[in-house]
Amino acid sequence: MTENNRIIIFIGLFLTLISTRTVDASVVSTGDFNKDFFVTWSPGHVNTSADGKTMSLKLDQESGAGFASNQMFLFGQIDMQIKLVPGHSAGTVVAYYLTSDQPNRDEVDYEFLGNVEGKPYILQTNIFADGLDDREERINLWFDPTKDFHTYSILWNLHQIVFMVDWVPIRVYRNHADKGVAFPRWQPMSIKASLWNGDSWATGGGRDKIDWSKGPFIASFRNHTIDACVWKGNPRFCRADSPTNWWNEERFGTLSNAQRRLFKWVRKYHMIYDYCEDKERFQGNLPKECSLPKY
Repeated sequence: MTENNRIIIFIGLFLTLISTRTVDASVVSTGDFNKDFFVTWSPGHVNTSADGKTMSLKLDQESGAGFASNQMFLFGQIDMQIKLVPGHSAGTVVAYYLTSDQPNRDEVDYEFLGNVEGKPYILQTNIFADGLDDREERINLWFDPTKDFHTYSILWNLHQIVFMVDWVPIRVYRNHADKGVAFPRWQPMSIKASLWNGDSWATGGGRDKIDWSKGPFIASFRNHTIDACVWKGNPRFCRADSPTNWWNEERFGTLSNAQRRLFKWVRKYHMIYDYCEDKERFQGNLPKECSLPKY
């Protein structure tokens, strides 16, 4: 990363952070994985620190593993610090996402695609709305995500879904439901994470397989914050204007000027795939949202 890029990110982050949420009353997480989440599969491949502040998932030839939140949510912001599988991680997939788990599910995905040693991780994001996806975007991160923990966030409100990496917005999916574009706005979603074998597709289109001699593969999670509306059966509570529902405030209805500069920087220098540019895939008939504003 050049010095100019570092300066741009620093200034952008400063301007972004001073404009972010300041209300703590809406935080519903305890910070303890044992209290906020449960293991969904292969408990023998999950390790939680004694204080509950850190959880790690293991992948080997026997199994991967996963966990999910005890509650479901409708709108808010979710932050999770993740340290990805180091070294030769080809074929591995670390997923961190929101999902409604319905037949016509809504889902908001981070998928970290491992790579052969020496090549960068690929971060893929995707959105399901009313059961339909095919909205993949991919970027190369501007840092090594295996050396330390980094914060991956999802801001979800009635106006937009924003994916952020260390507070830098990397993707925006705007609510254009009034123009016939599906948007997740009715189904509550839980928070899930998993580490699994995706070597049929994840690295080099499936050419690079997992080298089990390099395992076991470990991904670690810590410092989660769930600042969201807990689902209690009626969406009006989560849509209401109130001090705790800060995400409904007008200033969170679109990116700030500082966020837009950072967003454009990511798109220009780090994006490697955008479904909205893939005319061959969609046979010239790109999804409707591709021609509509992102903010």
